[in-house]
Amino acid sequence: MAARPVRIGVRSGDEIRRDLTTGLAEVLAEKGYAGATIAEIVAHARVSKRTFYEHFADKEECLMALYSDASAQLMNVLRSGGRPDRPWREQVEVIVTAYLALLDAVPAVSRIVLVEMQAAGARAYRLRQRSQLRVAETLVEVVEAGRPANPEVAPLTPQLAIALVGGLNELLLQVVDPYRGLGPDSGRPESFMALRDSIVRLVSAVLTYRG
Repeated sequence: MAARPVRIGVRSGDEIRRDLTTGLAEVLAEKGYAGATIAEIVAHARVSKRTFYEHFADKEECLMALYSDASAQLMNVLRSGGRPDRPWREQVEVIVTAYLALLDAVPAVSRIVLVEMQAAGARAYRLRQRSQLRVAETLVEVVEAGRPANPEVAPLTPQLAIALVGGLNELLLQVVDPYRGLGPDSGRPESFMALRDSIVRLVSAVLTYRG
């Protein structure tokens, strides 16, 4: 791992907080959430334990801050990736490609979003649930905004949106499977982008289903 460049001058509170969440991401990539310690996080962030506790009550709170930042970035992709006036298939392809590219660009954070949050404690688990619900609600909004220009697209109900989010998460977990290598891995994708065609087909099938 490349050494982090040394900043000249005093870091702001926001910069320190960002360095702490980045430090946590680096430690989690090496040891997972259960094995991460405050001492390792502050070592990566180059601050003291006292400084850590000025920003976060504990490791779980730091994880939740990291997750919230990552979720906000992914949500921005969903909201801004497509154009409602364009054909729906083109919109799906643009949004899916941008979303997967972001996940591939930050593999350590992607693992946190998809894996670590599920085993980090009750507060983290509830935060993840709320975030997944917001993703589903955003998908409903994006589809509804594009329907005037794409009348063949069916309304996306909240229930179908939640089911779609769950199915997409299961597909994405294939890339960051924490037990990868301990069993048959044949056919597992090596990157998130390798799932692009499958995800586009899944989303397209849901949006054109009129049962």
